Parts: sequence; C-alpha cells; structure tokens
Amino acid sequence: MAQLTNKTVAFLATNGFEDSELTAPWEAVTSQGAKAVLISPESGAITGKNGHEQQVDLTTAEATPDQYHALVLPGGVVNGDKLRMDDAAVAFVREVFNQHKPVGVICHGGWILTDAEVLQGRTLTSYPSLKTDLKNAGATWVDEEVVVDAGLVSSRVPDDLPAFCDKLVEEIGEGEHEGQTA
Repeated sequence: MAQLTNKTVAFLATNGFEDSELTAPWEAVTSQGAKAVLISPESGAITGKNGHEQQVDLTTAEATPDQYHALVLPGGVVNGDKLRMDDAAVAFVREVFNQHKPVGVICHGGWILTDAEVLQGRTLTSYPSLKTDLKNAGATWVDEEVVVDAGLVSSRVPDDLPAFCDKLVEEIGEGEHEGQTA
C-alpha cells in the first residue's frame, strides 16, 4: 500500500451517511499516514444511519479544496440527497475535480457528482439505483466492485469496501491526475 504521510483527505458527509462507508475509508487512509478531515454542511457532530457519530471539523462554507490532497464521498441515501442540495458542498466537489485531485465515491455518494457536473465522459459505478442519474449526467455506468477512472475511484456497496479502500489509497498516493477534471 502507498504511504500517505503529509496528505490530508477531506471526507464530505452529513447525517444519514452509511456508517461503514465513512469509517472504513477513514481507517484506510489514516492507517497509511494521512490526516482525515470531516466536512459537513452543519457543525458539531453528524450521525450515520446505524448510529456512528463523528465530529465535524469544518463546515462546507468554511472549507476550501486547496487544503486537501483528495476527497472521499461516503454513501447513504439521506446523506447523498442532502449533500447535493448544499450549494457549498457542490462547489467544493467541483473545485476538487478542477484541481485534478483523487476522489473516492461509494454507493449513493455519487449523487453530488451529477450536481457538480463532473461526470461527462467518465466511467464509474454506484448503488444501482443511481445508474440512470449518472448516465444522464454523461457518465458510463458499470456494475463492478471497484472502478478507477483517472483518479476517480468508485464502488457500489459496503461489501465492496476492501477493494475500494485499496484503490483509494493507491490513487491518493499517486497524487493529482490530469484526467480528473470538471
């Protein structure tokens, strides 16, 4: 696995996130030396759909993408739906892509990518119910455990987390990807 010392990884989530889709990637990047930062539309703490509580480090209004080396978008239906309604979150995601930084997205986390308008010509996977939304946003959707497309790492469900975390760490270790752009 890649060493991620001196890398800072942003996690963008809100209440209703899929617990394991936040905690497993968080553990994967921090165990390799990265610093993880939780960004959310609200301050305080957020709670996953199964009860995991996580302290928010910065709000979406306070966060700027140039402070991070990568972004992780955990899933969860409620989480994905709420985030795409937050203009600051959408702008943050779009700017991460503009800066060519690696992005990991799993399950319903991909919904915000449609609003950020960063999917034209990209290939990814997600929870199957997002297939039409992602295709309508210009993506090629595939049903695979993990898909890597120029720094964009995507997976479908919690069962995919081992493969997702391995590829996420690898892509963050590689750094910026020229093909990763809005």
